[in-house]
Amino acid sequence: MNKVIGTGVSRKDGRAKVTGTATYAAEHQIPDLVHGYLVTATIANGQIQSIDTRAAEKAPGVIAVFTHKNVPKMFMPTNDFMTTKIYEARLPLSDDKVHYAGQIVGLVVADTFERARDAAHLVKVEYTTQQPLVDFKKATFKEAPPQMGEELKFEKGNVAAGVASATPKIEATYTTSTELHAPMEPHAIIAHWQDDKSLTVYEPSQWVLASQRTYAELFGLPTERVRVVTPFLGGAFGCKAFPWPHSVLCAAAARKLQRPLKVVLSRRQMTMNTGHRSETEQTIRLGATADGSLTLIDHEVKSSTSPVDVFTEPCTSITPVMYATPNLRLKQELAKMNIGTPTFMRAPGENPGLWALESAMDELAWALKIDPVELRLKNEAKEHQRKGLPFSAKHFADCLRVGAEQFGWQDRPKQPRSLTRDGKLVGWGMAAATFPGLRGAASVKVRLLPDGTAHVLTAGNDMGTGAYTVVAATAAEALGLPVEEVRVELGDSLLPDGGIAGGSMMTASLVPAVMSACQQVLKNAKAKTAQEAFATLSQSGRAAYEATASSAPGAEAKKWAFQSWGAHFCEVSIDEEIGRLQVTRWVSVMDIGRVINTKTAASQVRGGVIMGIGQALMEECHLDPNIGYPVVYDLATYHFPAHADIPRIQVTFVGEPDLNFNPGGVRGVGEIGITGVSAAIANAVYHATGKRIRDLPITPDKLL
Repeated sequence: MNKVIGTGVSRKDGRAKVTGTATYAAEHQIPDLVHGYLVTATIANGQIQSIDTRAAEKAPGVIAVFTHKNVPKMFMPTNDFMTTKIYEARLPLSDDKVHYAGQIVGLVVADTFERARDAAHLVKVEYTTQQPLVDFKKATFKEAPPQMGEELKFEKGNVAAGVASATPKIEATYTTSTELHAPMEPHAIIAHWQDDKSLTVYEPSQWVLASQRTYAELFGLPTERVRVVTPFLGGAFGCKAFPWPHSVLCAAAARKLQRPLKVVLSRRQMTMNTGHRSETEQTIRLGATADGSLTLIDHEVKSSTSPVDVFTEPCTSITPVMYATPNLRLKQELAKMNIGTPTFMRAPGENPGLWALESAMDELAWALKIDPVELRLKNEAKEHQRKGLPFSAKHFADCLRVGAEQFGWQDRPKQPRSLTRDGKLVGWGMAAATFPGLRGAASVKVRLLPDGTAHVLTAGNDMGTGAYTVVAATAAEALGLPVEEVRVELGDSLLPDGGIAGGSMMTASLVPAVMSACQQVLKNAKAKTAQEAFATLSQSGRAAYEATASSAPGAEAKKWAFQSWGAHFCEVSIDEEIGRLQVTRWVSVMDIGRVINTKTAASQVRGGVIMGIGQALMEECHLDPNIGYPVVYDLATYHFPAHADIPRIQVTFVGEPDLNFNPGGVRGVGEIGITGVSAAIANAVYHATGKRIRDLPITPDKLL
């Protein structure tokens, strides 16, 4: 038996990335290429009074300057999440209004990047300004509209009665700061038209076929006349799923000029132009009986969106799955502010939602004098309380017990400020992790070639999570080949639709399709293994054996609720004199169904934990209250973890294949690792200091 699944396979794309042969969007070499540079608003609310482009137009190498006065033609797409989608429901340069600082107000095109950038600074814009609303505390919040077709509010039982019967009660408000997307690869696009009738786009896209459909609608083209090429993404986390205004404008300008055009955003431009995680304010009310049985969970959330689109940070989506209670109420409110449009960011909703819920559960455990692990075990939900469906292949309790054992949780001192080391306070904390099991439709082509190799092709792609490796490992085991003999091609709209690299669903979507295509190609070759097929290929008169297969969700979602589970345990060391906090030890245990590749799966959990440590301790974006512009503007001023901030992260997987979910029994792992991390750290801080911090990030001033 060729055992590959479940082992630690090294990345198929690793060598290409470390040697520089992996080609990212801005690196494609196109003859006759010209360069664009954005002109962005320096105010957050107002109107363009005048825009003077004469100096820019006369600058060396300048080819064109586009503003709202000469905007190239484009059409508004359907803008439905499942068909076509742009991140802002407003076309770029569509009028003279300014809705947020950093909004695109012009595009300068020149023969070199440097000349385009220089000329962009020569464009003079005068504004009629109004006071921007950029202070979350001053915003007006209203009930949030449904998101992706689902109502955000929900209630079961009698919340008022739950409050009356609860002893004790916990009521607290938890906040998170605005977090910026900061992928290694900045946003970039090359748009290349052929005779005004066909468009090729080189752009980091998490959903290649959706981008293809969107660009087709934007420019009135048949879908087959648009090609989107994304073989590699340098990180995305949710901010590269759909075209942003700079991409739409680049493609429109390239068509007008009939020249291939490249636009690369600066880090400053990315702060407001390419999405972020909204700050949140969450109020949690928990009620319980003296033995720790929950009688009430009440979860209210406030988040913000921009004037040009609606995006709610869905923090309450996680609450019905975690802990059973007879009385449950969920409420989401939203305010429009003069900010760029927020968007999906690793575990959108689940991450900040668990920050609040898992902090509140820790507070309840201390109030009841019950171990936090035992409180969670006692109240574990057996079904999704909103869907009314039982969970499939759930091993949350195993995550808690295995994690506690590995960490040595039984030795935890029962009083705050009771553990010291080298003159510093030491604290232990824990929190649960979870993320829904999601999958979409995916198609894959498999070819067996005369040189004894297999070729797997799909438009699904790899944003750094390991899809090249997972696809290769799955095909290798199904075909009976060494992984080295499997070649994988991803991220091109000419290939079969592989779905979206988002929602932790790429692996769960692709693996069943790869398995099915491999079975079909062997059937076509009348062989049991690829080696048998290769033996008959030369006599068959064919260039290759090939098969295309698809996989999609079915009726299983009506029978089961699918969810991945985990638990984090951590130790922190705090020097109160200088407010210095160090995370010194970390254990994560995860239940994600079948683990296809232990090496890349553990890497994803570690990446999520690192990102969560950044959220917990340092990530925040402040806006200038007068002009609404971010006061952080690059990778130096926006703080995130460095190597010195991160301890060794021990990752263990438990559970079983979730065969109710898909034929591979596999759920995703990209997002679960970040959920619960910030709460585990704050809970450890309380254990160390006796101080309950409810506002992220936990900066030194809050520890002094």
